[in-house]
Amino acid sequence: MTETLVEKPTRPPAAPAATRRSGHTPRRPVRRWRRAVTPVALLLLWQAASQTGLLPPEKLSAPSAVAQTGWRLARDGTLGVHLLDSLTRAGIGLAIGGTLALVLGAIAGLLRLGDDLVDPPVQMARMLPHLGLVPLLIIWVGIGESLKITLVALGAFFPIYFNTYAGIRDIDERLVEAARTCGLGQLARIRHVVLPGALPSLFLGLRLALGAAWLSLVVGEQVNAQTGIGFLMMEAREFSQTDVVLLGLLVYALLGLLSDLALRMAERRTLTWRRGLQAV
Repeated sequence: MTETLVEKPTRPPAAPAATRRSGHTPRRPVRRWRRAVTPVALLLLWQAASQTGLLPPEKLSAPSAVAQTGWRLARDGTLGVHLLDSLTRAGIGLAIGGTLALVLGAIAGLLRLGDDLVDPPVQMARMLPHLGLVPLLIIWVGIGESLKITLVALGAFFPIYFNTYAGIRDIDERLVEAARTCGLGQLARIRHVVLPGALPSLFLGLRLALGAAWLSLVVGEQVNAQTGIGFLMMEAREFSQTDVVLLGLLVYALLGLLSDLALRMAERRTLTWRRGLQAV
């Protein structure tokens, strides 16, 4: 009597837990540093061109000179005072414009009457460049802090409004009908279906609003300002201090970059259920 030996199939090695959850191989840490290659290379080229005389210092100061100026202004407290005032204006303007945009966008997106009454004037106002309204805003609100905050609020309003409106209207109506069939009331449908479905568009609107807010702040702080990064740049222009002007531009760029990174992190934590296409 012969025995038949049956070989059991061998299982492939189990993938790491992080890989099984994400569905793709984890990113290598070297990729994070690769994103800094181009900015560092541009800074080195800029520094080399300044040292060799290709870029005259009165036209474009070297990065080392800008860094020294930034350290000097930060050490004596000048940069901190102006930065705090700029952040305060940006925060107040974003809060006012963002809150108004969320409320009106939700009314226009959820209610037919709101769509008929709110959306047409907003669509008409969208065609007007808000920075071109500076002369009229000076007549209305003066040239003080109200002008700066109003410009930031207008810059943040339209991206958030239109993305809130589009995010609500792009939700599949079959999901809302299914929630109604399951017995969810109107408020429950908004909380469990409409709000999660509109969040991706809302985060996109917030990112666009941040960029528009910083751009509006640059313009607003150059109109009769006494403090702020824009005022610091305008004062440096009067004395041909190119390094201070470049420092102000760098501060604005870093503020925009850091705020966008913070919003991206919040988006990833909030939208953990949403998987997008991963770059190869």
